[in-house]
Amino acid sequence: MTHQGSLTVLVVDDESPVADAYAETVGQRYEVEVAYSGQEALEKLSAEIDVVLLDRRMPDISGDEVLEEIRDRGIDARVAMVTAVDPDLEIIEMPFDDYIVKPVSPEELFETIERLYQCVDYEDRLREYYSLTAKYAALRSSKPVDELEASEEFGSLESTMTEKRDELDELTSSLDDQDFQKMFADIGSEHEWPDIE
Repeated sequence: MTHQGSLTVLVVDDESPVADAYAETVGQRYEVEVAYSGQEALEKLSAEIDVVLLDRRMPDISGDEVLEEIRDRGIDARVAMVTAVDPDLEIIEMPFDDYIVKPVSPEELFETIERLYQCVDYEDRLREYYSLTAKYAALRSSKPVDELEASEEFGSLESTMTEKRDELDELTSSLDDQDFQKMFADIGSEHEWPDIE
């Protein structure tokens, strides 16, 4: 499943040849912004950025600090650390979505961006489905069954729920355990979905 052209990726690396190489590669499929320092990355951060490919070691403001600022600002972007720094136990507390050790091939860049997008897509659809199930549950608890069965609007709600659940099932089949761990670390609370009778 590809989403070419629908994403904006911010590439952040203080080594300009590396940043430019990543940007040229990523730009074959996605919209790209480039920042050559942590400060420039902070200036370019906006709600339009979907994915950040972030170096850790930068002289002015480190990638770790940029990551912290992204989360503090509440920017809803997926962040992949793309770095020569081997992971240590300190990364357990870091709120990134993926960690890739350089050197990185074009295929790895594309796979990482696509995986992160799939997670975002799944979360969006899950929230939409949850909203529908909340309406469904509220109506089931307050209206007589025969009134709901006679309602065209309620029938449409049930059909939409089934459609959205099928979409989630299809997306689920393309995600692995790591993808789910990353997603549900963000979602934060578990929900029980009511059965559609």
